[in-house]
Amino acid sequence: MADTQQRAGGATSAARPAGPEVEEPRPRRTSTRSRERLLQIGFLVPAVVYMLLFFGYPVVQNALMGFQRYTTRTFVTGEAPWVGLDNYREVIGSSVFTKAAVNTVLFTVGSIAGQFVIGLAIALFFRKRFPLSGLLRSLLLLPWLIPLIAASAVWRWILDKDTGVLNQVLGGLGVTDANPGWLTSTSLALITVVAINIWIGIPFNTTILYGGLQDIPEELYEAAALDGATRWRAFRHVTWPLLRPVVTVVLVLGVVYTLKALDIILGLTQGGPANSTQTIATQSYNLSFQEFDFGQGAAAGNILIVVSLVFAVLYLRANRRALDE
Repeated sequence: MADTQQRAGGATSAARPAGPEVEEPRPRRTSTRSRERLLQIGFLVPAVVYMLLFFGYPVVQNALMGFQRYTTRTFVTGEAPWVGLDNYREVIGSSVFTKAAVNTVLFTVGSIAGQFVIGLAIALFFRKRFPLSGLLRSLLLLPWLIPLIAASAVWRWILDKDTGVLNQVLGGLGVTDANPGWLTSTSLALITVVAINIWIGIPFNTTILYGGLQDIPEELYEAAALDGATRWRAFRHVTWPLLRPVVTVVLVLGVVYTLKALDIILGLTQGGPANSTQTIATQSYNLSFQEFDFGQGAAAGNILIVVSLVFAVLYLRANRRALDE
C-alpha cells in the first residue's frame, strides 16, 4: 500500500510542469461591491424620502382625517375626535352625493372617450409626414400648456350667454335665435364642461399615442399590404395589438386624472347650476374649504382614491388577461 501511494505521488509530481507556480485570479474585492451598493442606496434614498414625505404622508393623513371630526377648531385646540365611519355616512347620505357620483361617471366616461378617440385619430393622421406636420404637432400642445384657470377664464368669456363670441357667431350665421346658456343651463352645463375637458386632454392622448405609433416597424404594414390587408385590417391586426400597452397607460392615467379634475370645473361653473356639474372632487373641495368640515372632505377624497385604485387594478388585470390569451 505504501509503495502504491509513493508511485502515485511520484506520478503526480512528474505530471506537474516545472517552473514558477501560476497564481489563480483573485475574486472581485468585496469592498468594491460594497461601494457600488452604497452608491445605489445613496441615489435611491432621496427618491424614497421624497415619495414618503410628499405622497405617502398626505395620503395617510387624509385617510386618518376621514375618520375624525376635523374642523377649524382642531387647528386651535389640536383635538380631532375619532368618529369612525360617521363622516362617510354623512357624505354618502347627503342629497348632493348621488348627483355628484352620477356626474363623476358621466364626466369621466365622456371625457376619456372623447379624448382617446380624437387623440388616436390625430395621432394616426400625423403618422404620415407632410409639410408643416412638426409645426402643427407643436401647436397641438398649446391647450395642454395653458394653465387651467386661464383656460377656464377664456372659455367663460367665449361661452357667455349674452356677450360670448360663440353665441354671437351662431346668431350671425342664423343657427339659433336664442342665446343658449352654455354654462348656466342645467341641461347644457355638464356637456359643455365635458367638451372643454376633452379639448384640454387631446394633446396628452395624441402625444403618447403618436409616440407609440412611431415604435411600430413600417415593415409590418408593408407585409400586411402584400397580404392584401385594407387599412382597417392593418389597424386591427397590426396597429392595435402593438399599441395596447400604450393604450393601457393612456387610459389608466386619463381616468385617474379625470376623476380628480377640480380646477377646470371650479373655473367654469363652480359645480353649478343647481349641482348639475358637481362631482365628488368638487364636493370634497366644498366640504373642506367652504364648509370647513375637513373630515367629511377627506372622506369624499378617500372615496375617489379607492375608486381610482379599483379601476386601475381591474383594468390592468383585464388587459393582462387579454394579452395572455
